[in-house]
Amino acid sequence: MEYLVSAEEMRRADHCVIEEYGVPSLVLMERAALASVELMEREGFDLSRVLVVSGSGNNGGDGFAMARILYLKGIEAELWFVGNPDHLSKEAALQKKICENYGMKFVRNLPAGEYTTIVDAVFGSGLSREVKGSYREVIESINRHPAKVFAVDIPSGISSDDGSVQGTAVRAAVTGALAFRKLGHVLYPGTEYAGRTFLLDIGITKEGFKGQFPRVQAPDRGIFSLLPTRKAFGNKGTFGKACLMAGSRNMAGAAYLSGKAAAITGTGLVRVVTEGCNREILQTLFPEAVLTTEEMLSEETLVNALSWADAAGIGPGLSTGEAAEKELACVLTQAKIPLVLDADALNILSKHPDWLKKGDTPKILTPHMGEMVRLSGHSMEELKQKPLELAAAYAKEHEVILVLKDARTVVTDGERIVLNTTGNNGMATGGSGDVLTGIITGLLAQGMAPFEAAVSGVYLHGLAGDRAAENTGVRGMLSTDLLKELPGVLKEG
Repeated sequence: MEYLVSAEEMRRADHCVIEEYGVPSLVLMERAALASVELMEREGFDLSRVLVVSGSGNNGGDGFAMARILYLKGIEAELWFVGNPDHLSKEAALQKKICENYGMKFVRNLPAGEYTTIVDAVFGSGLSREVKGSYREVIESINRHPAKVFAVDIPSGISSDDGSVQGTAVRAAVTGALAFRKLGHVLYPGTEYAGRTFLLDIGITKEGFKGQFPRVQAPDRGIFSLLPTRKAFGNKGTFGKACLMAGSRNMAGAAYLSGKAAAITGTGLVRVVTEGCNREILQTLFPEAVLTTEEMLSEETLVNALSWADAAGIGPGLSTGEAAEKELACVLTQAKIPLVLDADALNILSKHPDWLKKGDTPKILTPHMGEMVRLSGHSMEELKQKPLELAAAYAKEHEVILVLKDARTVVTDGERIVLNTTGNNGMATGGSGDVLTGIITGLLAQGMAPFEAAVSGVYLHGLAGDRAAENTGVRGMLSTDLLKELPGVLKEG
């Protein structure tokens, strides 16, 4: 998986490489400048006339070095120094002096329409204050200009720690993230301001963390290596049995989507436990399923289903009436297998938070933000501002694995935090969460550890959404499209 770093974690790694390993800061700066120029060339920037806007810190130094490299390539590259000359870092001052020695042109403002590319090197990843005064005017003038913008490391004005806009921020077409992607590259709205973000190797590696690795990671294609292996001599029992307790009157679709997703994920057998009114619909839509249906599900029926399964998911389309409450209480008390709790199961838990203490089996909760408001008591604004911290705190307090679903889904057990980067806004449609519940339950049934199943399930779910977006577009995407794309996604691994 990929490390996503905070400003402090980046500062610590940078300091270690320079002070302990002895790599000069100017060497790192030159590598950053060279890699950034190469990226601009590779991404087809029109370099007919370039303006590099530099601040006083080392990010500005990267910009000075880029301008000089472009200039020596025969490109018309000019500089706009917008920082405080009294606060120039040692490295930035040297790079600026080199540009002056070469006789490069410095400008005092941003004329309209005279540049094809603007390089934003005003602030780096350490920005921790609101952008005001002349800096605000500079950033707003960059955003008004028609030139394509390249941001060095992170768009100026975006917080590296949470992606927030510090008063105002540069809107870049492409960002070259130096050494590691920052949290601000991934979290909204920072990810929108960054445009397409590319990771640039400048010589700062994970060794710079000296064993104290960043807390947050993002999954990558290495997830496929975690998926359960398929034994050539296996049978349907070998590949696990998943139980989905889902659906109620007029909500058969939730049972279908979650059950079908579990089956597609590779589970040998899937049992759907639901109200009797859904039998005919599910037998038609999902003939592969084993059905357990009763008008009023008895405790004996529920216990037998749990005893049969290797993992269970409960909640999609369940309803929140008295019968559903009794069903959830029974499952939490009687289950000896890993559980995925979603949708109405979470709505019931918000009224009975002490029920999470029932039983000692692993529990994965998959709330969207609205459900998390009800579960946690935090406001939507609080959750939006601190999703990582509040998700981890809740998971640790209640000893669960939390999958907090949003534009960037967070998976945490209270210690480990994973920020998913697959998926798109086309997945904001009814039934998408039911599919995720089925995927995670299916992976659990096949023997994956709960945390790995949650992380892998979210990643695969997002990949299916991305494939669906390519084929149908985000506006027309349905949850059934996720089911259609999931086999192809799994085949890639």
